[in-house]
Amino acid sequence: MNEDEIAAYLDGIREEHEENTFFFQHNLGADVQCFFAQGLSALKAELYLAACSSFIIGIEASLRITQAQIETPVVINELDPIKTLSNRLLNDAGNNELPINLLAFPEEDDFFEKLNSIGQNRRNVEIVRIRHDLCHGNILEHRNSELGDGNIIFTPECVRDLSMNLYQISRKWAEGLGEFRVNRFNLSQS
Repeated sequence: MNEDEIAAYLDGIREEHEENTFFFQHNLGADVQCFFAQGLSALKAELYLAACSSFIIGIEASLRITQAQIETPVVINELDPIKTLSNRLLNDAGNNELPINLLAFPEEDDFFEKLNSIGQNRRNVEIVRIRHDLCHGNILEHRNSELGDGNIIFTPECVRDLSMNLYQISRKWAEGLGEFRVNRFNLSQS
């Protein structure tokens, strides 16, 4: 190996290490970091459904735990089972100045409009809608119908793009929430 090849090899190792440790560097807490890390591992292993689930659970857990810590500044040993990922939880988090805007999907320009919709006009923001669909086994919108109506199929690869979107959202969320937690709870910067 020449010097350029060695440098490129070492750069690759550094980049992989930074990617693998990313979620552990943002003051999310051990009770949350593992979901994001598992999501990344699943994504790299092409386990796209598992990746989607892990990223969504990481987002939901980080929101729920941070909200609980704001409401009751003691060690949290139990979360309110009613307060799951929803427009209402996101609104409550926004009222506590959490950077919920980072949870908007690309092209979701109407994030806050949906978040504030009520009554018969109520619509969930994408992260909530996708959470509800996946957690309840509704993968119908992700099926592949390229072969015609009689040949509609679903394979985990059908949610590859979704898992990549959730990964990017999770990265932004981890950075933003980590910064919020450092400031709110006077944590030391990782």
